[in-house]
Amino acid sequence: MGAKMSENKISENLLEDVNVGIPEEVEKAIIGLSEANNIKELRSTLEAMNPADAASALELLTPEQQVTVFLTLPKDIGAEIFTYVDSDIRVRLVQHIASPGTTDKIRQDFINMFEDLAADDAIDVLDELPANLVEELLSRCTKDRREQLNAILKYPPNSAGSLMTVEYIILPENMTVAGALAQIRRQGKRKETINYCYAVGSGRKLSGVLSLKTILLSDENVLIKDIMTSPVIFAYTHEDQEVVAAKVKKYDLQAIPVVDKEERMVGIITGDDIMDVVEKEDTEDFEKMAAMEPAKDEYMKSGIFVLARNRIKWLIILMVSSTLTGFIITRFNNLLASQVILASFIPMLMDTGGNCGAQVSTLMIRGMAVGDIEPGNWAMVVWKELRVALAVGAALCLANIIRMLLFVKELSLPVVLVVNVTLIIIVVFAKIIGCLLPMAAKQLKFDPALMASPMITTIVDAFALFIYFAVAQRILA
Repeated sequence: MGAKMSENKISENLLEDVNVGIPEEVEKAIIGLSEANNIKELRSTLEAMNPADAASALELLTPEQQVTVFLTLPKDIGAEIFTYVDSDIRVRLVQHIASPGTTDKIRQDFINMFEDLAADDAIDVLDELPANLVEELLSRCTKDRREQLNAILKYPPNSAGSLMTVEYIILPENMTVAGALAQIRRQGKRKETINYCYAVGSGRKLSGVLSLKTILLSDENVLIKDIMTSPVIFAYTHEDQEVVAAKVKKYDLQAIPVVDKEERMVGIITGDDIMDVVEKEDTEDFEKMAAMEPAKDEYMKSGIFVLARNRIKWLIILMVSSTLTGFIITRFNNLLASQVILASFIPMLMDTGGNCGAQVSTLMIRGMAVGDIEPGNWAMVVWKELRVALAVGAALCLANIIRMLLFVKELSLPVVLVVNVTLIIIVVFAKIIGCLLPMAAKQLKFDPALMASPMITTIVDAFALFIYFAVAQRILA
């Protein structure tokens, strides 16, 4: 066994690079330690790793080893790693703690570790657990911790209140710098961040914000209200997380305070939580833009029927909507029978219209998401897209005429005229529809991402056909 341990022991040189991901050599060594069931060396390895990488390393172990190794880690290291571990491992750990066979010491050590988590990280853990395990975990916490977490859990999902942490530094505005430094030293270890402190007046009303740097560099006898920055950018507890993220981005904040309707300080949202919100919102937008219901779990953890359910609704809607295209073709059967060559240009015209609409709708959706475009700008946007459409349409017409002359036999001037006049009209129509529909959706309080490529393409296809046949009837009659 001693030789095996020596063979699988991970060198410190390899672990120096773990902060940028787990090197292949380290991954192989961890798997080797797992196969040898070398719990002591596995624990030492995780202790030496970056917490995020240590969480990834846990996934390489067997379920039993995950529980055993994690529960033998020092409390402070375990708390850091726990914030990064996969939800399946979190559930497994809590289930183990709740099982009758677990010793009181192990159970209490885990609860102590859970109570050391920042409040917002603890809430993230509770959100991923089944209701019975949430109840089990909260029942074993101290009364203060339980009240603290329940106060955050009462806020609506995706609101500022549900994201905030209550572990921050507040300073009375009439306190001196010397008093503030003493308070930061007393409370700092228990707070999630001390980089920024928040000044409050009577009734705990938010009155200012100041950085730790400002406090350290100020005279000890100066009052907090004389060096704080005011007014403060803040979020209300029931404000939507997407709105809060937009504020943080606009004002380049590292954290944003959260207040109740009386503007009393109740918490803060830190930058890492805002990054999670942005990632989640972007993912939801991408899924909606692809005509899918947003997924609750990661792709690899979602079942086949869940994935199918998320997609089938919009696919049915789009399929039924495309029935209009069939009606239009049937309506103009006689025209197609007399001018069969017109049918060969239908795919090109429909695809071009759909692509043009998809391009501009994507720009509009993204522009509104980052705050560059507002529905009130619709007139300026339409005027700009009209000019873009004419330029694009002219270029496409030139390319199409060359293509028709080179590859289409028995071509007549009227047909060339029909196809290219239609092409310009379709490009203009698609661009205008592509920019107006997302803005209209936002104005009506719908998610603009719903008006993305699949929906725009379906709408443009039907109108493209109608325009095509209407132009053909007028010119070829």
